[in-house]
Amino acid sequence: MPPRPSLHSLLLMAASAAAAGGGDSVLLLAARRRLPVAAAAGGHRIRLLHSFSGSRLPRRPEVVCCVRSAPDARPAGPVAVRSRNVHSGNSYTAACEERLGQLVQKLKKEGIHPKQWRLGNFQRMMCPKCNGGSTEEMSLSVYIRMDGMNATWNCFRSTCGWRGFVQPDGVSKVSQANSDIGSETDQEVEANNAANMVYRKLSEEDLNLEPLCDELITYFSERMISAATLRRNKVMQRNWNSKIVIAFTYRRDGILVGCKYREVSKRFSQEAKTERILYGLDDIKRAHDVIIVEGEIDKLSMEEAGYRNCVSVPDGAPPQVSDKLPNKNQDKKYLYLWNCKDYLDSASRIILATDADPPGQALAEELARRLGKERCWRVNWPKRNKTDICKDANEVLMFLGPQALKKVVEDAELYPIRGLFSFRDFFPEIDNYYLGIRGDELGICTGWKSMDDIYKVVPGELTVVTGVPNSGKSEWIDALMCNINSQCGWKFVLCSMENKVREHARKLLEKRIKKPFFDARYGGSVERMTPDEFQEGKQWLNETFHLIRCEDDSLPSINWVLDLAKAAVLRYGVRGLVIDPYNELDHQRPSNQTETEYVSQILTKIKRFAQHHSCHVWFVAHPRQLHNWNGGPPNMYDISGSAHFINKCDNGIVIHRNRDSNAGPIDVVQVCVRKVRNKVVGQIGDAFLSYDRVTGEFKDADEVTVAAVTAAQTKKHSRRNFEGSRST
Repeated sequence: MPPRPSLHSLLLMAASAAAAGGGDSVLLLAARRRLPVAAAAGGHRIRLLHSFSGSRLPRRPEVVCCVRSAPDARPAGPVAVRSRNVHSGNSYTAACEERLGQLVQKLKKEGIHPKQWRLGNFQRMMCPKCNGGSTEEMSLSVYIRMDGMNATWNCFRSTCGWRGFVQPDGVSKVSQANSDIGSETDQEVEANNAANMVYRKLSEEDLNLEPLCDELITYFSERMISAATLRRNKVMQRNWNSKIVIAFTYRRDGILVGCKYREVSKRFSQEAKTERILYGLDDIKRAHDVIIVEGEIDKLSMEEAGYRNCVSVPDGAPPQVSDKLPNKNQDKKYLYLWNCKDYLDSASRIILATDADPPGQALAEELARRLGKERCWRVNWPKRNKTDICKDANEVLMFLGPQALKKVVEDAELYPIRGLFSFRDFFPEIDNYYLGIRGDELGICTGWKSMDDIYKVVPGELTVVTGVPNSGKSEWIDALMCNINSQCGWKFVLCSMENKVREHARKLLEKRIKKPFFDARYGGSVERMTPDEFQEGKQWLNETFHLIRCEDDSLPSINWVLDLAKAAVLRYGVRGLVIDPYNELDHQRPSNQTETEYVSQILTKIKRFAQHHSCHVWFVAHPRQLHNWNGGPPNMYDISGSAHFINKCDNGIVIHRNRDSNAGPIDVVQVCVRKVRNKVVGQIGDAFLSYDRVTGEFKDADEVTVAAVTAAQTKKHSRRNFEGSRST
């Protein structure tokens, strides 16, 4: 740990800085602050002689201290403090001096020019960004560390909030962290100062407080605050720099512990070295309901509406919500909450009535985070006219009256907690569902009449599709997407790892144009699509479908797929996602996680994606190897991996194609709907579609074909049962 610079060290560094041509020596000022301490320790009186002859100094700079002892022990002459008297850190001293010089230059580049450069103390000055606003408030706080490792600044005006941090060149975060061992950070300095501070004892006489004059009483009456309310809250005045300012007295158990001053022009100041507490603290002693507002006048306004159980924060609102919640010892900005903790802990309900602007809402969030959102409520400020919303309690009182302000408090709502809702939060969505505003409440039709009674596509749901290999799962999903696009104009994003892009394009174009892609044997005598149709089809492909594909030979993970799908939803407005198939994904999982747990986790992620983005997801999963397969449709529980595929999906579909000509037509595809979670849009059942091998189209099978297939399946099932009984 580097030693703290001694008084002699500071004096030497001050001389060196002056020798280098520095006009304002930070170190010299720091040394001056240390002189009284040194004098007290040795019983001496010390004067610092900061006088150098001419513009040049001797090669070995000296700073002369004139040390005066008691009359009987006066030294013979001035004491010269030379560089050899510095403690064993000559190199450390030089490094500190160099760092401090760099910090000063960097701060000047930022526009920070205090009247005096002070080390180790927070100093206030005019913010160069906001210039203190209309009141020219000294709102910028600057802190320079004694060892020159960094400098920080922060503007406390809510509409500005400019803050920054600089450090010397060559100071890494690691070296700075090491120097912090045994050395306090900026926040710790303030926190420790506050913890160790001996608060001043105040009295109205010492502060020269006096009752409000008639002019100020009139000022408050214009804001609908009565003289009786002012007297009860001991609002007073003070003559400050030839101005009469309002004095809001902060009291604990009736004793004056702080005072905040306000000019009519809304320029604020506070008594230094006083305990920071809530304004009106005594009014919430043993109160079960507590109202917290953003300003003293808002607290007085609440009293005019009949609420005395109200307090105001002393320091206004932050510009934005902080990234993380500091611990108690470093929570300087909200120290008043910790000082009033005993009063607030007894409250079962805390109503946050901060201002309606963004800083006010940020303050509400900061308060709720510290007080506990589970017991916090918030108000909704009403409109004062057709366009403008009341900013705070006093505006409601002035423009709408005390009864309106009382109703605002009575209508306060529970403070929102992330992830915790009531049905009321979803009433608009439920209303739209009941009224059919969106048009897809009863699902999107598939384009096949035989299927619409048992399955429809609902945004935000997950459909798991399975079937034995070469049964037409992917072909059926492609046909379904083409139908939905023709009806509703949906766009889709495809993660189809088993299909080459050109082959997938051919299949989709054939379904769209209803002509074969090639003059090939499979097309028979049907005419091939023309070049013009091909060009129009390509345009349709580009506008309707987007692709998720790995550009190398690596396997895609489910997180990677969903991240790209989210981008497609936000960028292109897609409404459907196809993941085909499950076994082509990267399935690396922790060694302590079973496949069942892994599948459950994947399906949960997919469902959350679908619900959050109102996107329907089709997830293709192959069944495991079927032993003694009899040629019939597999079961959803036959999917390789886990029973969660059927347990967690919204819809479960088996695509089956007959391969036995003796059992019926082989061009008929049986769509078996084995699970439908939403009874509004479907039910368990089977549909039969005929497949056109030339164009890849699916059409509703006619009644004769359906009857033939049904009869063949019944006959086959009866024969299988008969053979089973004979073997038994």
